[in-house]
Amino acid sequence: MEDDIGRAARAKKGSPFLSTDQAAFYLGLSARKLQAMRAAGTGPRFRRHSRYVRYHIDDLDSWSRETREQACA
Repeated sequence: MEDDIGRAARAKKGSPFLSTDQAAFYLGLSARKLQAMRAAGTGPRFRRHSRYVRYHIDDLDSWSRETREQACA
């Protein structure tokens, strides 16, 4: 768990792109839930870099705000 926190923090400082595991941790979701949301088209915006799926930290923040606003409405 500490390793995930460290990796997410380093990723935010360096590259703005997070792996599925890092993005899930950042959002407080399981990686499996994030994968299911991606497959259903309901999750945050993602990009494919070759065979790798990456999430931009700004897209995660935007999606989180939008989801919170919808839940409060």
